Amino acid sequence: MNLPELYPAPDEITLTAVRAQGAGGQNVNKVSSAIHLRYDVKASSLPEVIKARLLRLRDHRITKDGVIIIKAQLHRSQELNRADALARLHELVNSVARIPAARIATKPTKGSKLRRLEGKRHHAERKALRRHVVSSMD
Repeated sequence: MNLPELYPAPDEITLTAVRAQGAGGQNVNKVSSAIHLRYDVKASSLPEVIKARLLRLRDHRITKDGVIIIKAQLHRSQELNRADALARLHELVNSVARIPAARIATKPTKGSKLRRLEGKRHHAERKALRRHVVSSMD
């Protein structure tokens, strides 16, 4: 069951401008261009199935309280970082909306079985040739 594209409600998302980390000189030190995005999964209007899948994810961005925290600081401008954070949230939410197809178990073909056994035979012969042969020339 694949659900349609899900967009978290904008009023459920908290965006905070903070100073970015790393190199960049004066711009990094004085301009709050990085964005902290917080999204409470438990209090969201997402379908219950999606909430449960999100909370089951082993993702470092999801806290024990069920809050997704995304820090975007890739770009120099606040607008681009805001768009990046929202896109990453959208991608995370929609990654659990798609159910992976169930794997169908298959059996090895006759040819693959023969190749495997032939390879094993060659390996055994190669190892047998390494044996120390004692000759009885008495």
